[in-house]
Amino acid sequence: MRNNYDNVARYYDFLSRLVFRSAQRDAQTILLPFIRENSAVLIAGGGTGWILEEMAKVCLPGLRIHYVEISANMIAIAKEKNYQPHEVTFVNMAVEEFGHELTATFDVIMTPFLFDNFSQERIKPVFLHLDRLLKPGGRWLFTDFHYQQQAPLWQRALLNSMYLFFKILCHVEASALADIEPLFSDHQYNRHYEAYYFGKFIRTAVYDKKGC
Repeated sequence: MRNNYDNVARYYDFLSRLVFRSAQRDAQTILLPFIRENSAVLIAGGGTGWILEEMAKVCLPGLRIHYVEISANMIAIAKEKNYQPHEVTFVNMAVEEFGHELTATFDVIMTPFLFDNFSQERIKPVFLHLDRLLKPGGRWLFTDFHYQQQAPLWQRALLNSMYLFFKILCHVEASALADIEPLFSDHQYNRHYEAYYFGKFIRTAVYDKKGC
């Protein structure tokens, strides 16, 4: 199964801290105050669920969260987290297969390190699918590795090593990063906030979807 992290679920957080220290987590937690009270939230590709515990600490009570993750092992770990006082529905499914019967359901969509998994030709369909699930006026919290045409040599070497590692163990379909920014620009999103981490190798941003 493509883009499935079952084989590394138990070690993923350790590997993240080993390579990136706290950068991957910091880039995601800084976005949590942008989630409004009582929001319906879709977390697309949530991994081990550590973010749920941070949401319990930072966000006001009453969030209704759909936690969509293709890895059953990741879901099992996430279910053990303390996510009260929020309501969490765990969905073991590929993000691109979730919610085809739904339209404009969520106030917030979070995509933590999601798009770096997809091949170039699949990124736009996945983006459009998620866009359809976000209400007008909703917020998209985006975190991923940062595409740069002239990336430093160390970033290119690290990225190539990561893709090779995860292609072997997790059948990740991508082999290079794509520039996601034009998709937001072309589909009526305004960038509300932006920050960089780990020598600009990680980018995090808040996009507001144009209302009706």
